[in-house]
Amino acid sequence: MNSKEPKRCPWVDLTKPDYVAYHDKEWGVPVHDDRVMFEFLTLEAAQAGLSWYTVLRKRENYRKLFAGFDPRKVAKFDAAKVEKLMADPGIIRNRAKILAAINNAARFQEVQKEFGTFDAYIWGFVGGKPILNRPKGLKDFQATSPESDALSKDLKKRGFKFVGSTIIYAHMQATGMVNDHTLDCFRRRK
Repeated sequence: MNSKEPKRCPWVDLTKPDYVAYHDKEWGVPVHDDRVMFEFLTLEAAQAGLSWYTVLRKRENYRKLFAGFDPRKVAKFDAAKVEKLMADPGIIRNRAKILAAINNAARFQEVQKEFGTFDAYIWGFVGGKPILNRPKGLKDFQATSPESDALSKDLKKRGFKFVGSTIIYAHMQATGMVNDHTLDCFRRRK
């Protein structure tokens, strides 16, 4: 790393420009757009058991194949569409994860109907503002929190799939509900 490079979180692989860009421009930035929230819920579920970088590299394909992450359209995917998705190497070809995305799109709309927006629902679990953690290094990162436990439990009760506490905590980090940038990371203060 040259001396002009800003200090970043230790999990960022500096040899992968797209990973660096994701960290520098997206990870931890508060999201209040329902479609982006649905995108991250879908991608985090697709990540289960895999690296985030694997999913990040397939993100554009997901956007195309999952109707721009429009939950109204995804909820209408039928068996023929599932088979088409299963045949496409541009995404994670896991039937359970694809079916979960379709199911979650329908559940997502139910939450929107009840709360007005998914944003209003989900941000309620953190009191409407990001939780500021204070990680110094990799050992300080947590995989879950009481908030991710509560949100995971509520999502499951509402019928969502692939929403365990670890997946939900990653979602909260990605969408800025939690600020887990290390104390010395240049993104911490932004």
